Amino acid sequence: MSELMKFDPFRGLVRMQRDMDRLFESFFGRPLLRTEEDGSVRVPSVDVQETENEVLVSAELPGVTKDNLEVEVLPEQLTLKAEVNQEDEKEEGTYHFKERIWSRFERTLPLPVEVVPDQVKASLKDGVLQVRLPKSERAKAQTPRKVKVD
Repeated sequence: MSELMKFDPFRGLVRMQRDMDRLFESFFGRPLLRTEEDGSVRVPSVDVQETENEVLVSAELPGVTKDNLEVEVLPEQLTLKAEVNQEDEKEEGTYHFKERIWSRFERTLPLPVEVVPDQVKASLKDGVLQVRLPKSERAKAQTPRKVKVD
């Protein structure tokens, strides 16, 4: 006789997530999303724009302050790290929903061109990080060349 198992509607989804993580890790060397020990995922949304003289990065970082944010730059990549602390809990009243939790993240972005790390400027206002990364002289000098197709 077979043993009865408790029905778990999310078991298949968890297995599918692990399979997708392995697939992305095999292609890109890392999983698509990084999960915290408690299973939560924290990945900021970013925009990367290139102008004639610089690369502009905007990242949504709600709840992050400049004191718990770390920005690191190499000539061809930008890394953002932060930790958001849960507000002090007050024992007044009853919580019906509690979705705002403590979390941390780290995201490394490949930059489209080489930049000058010593001249990077960053500002954080209203939960949006703006990073201005000046292009290196070598990157500015490079122009796309048209290739004749035979």
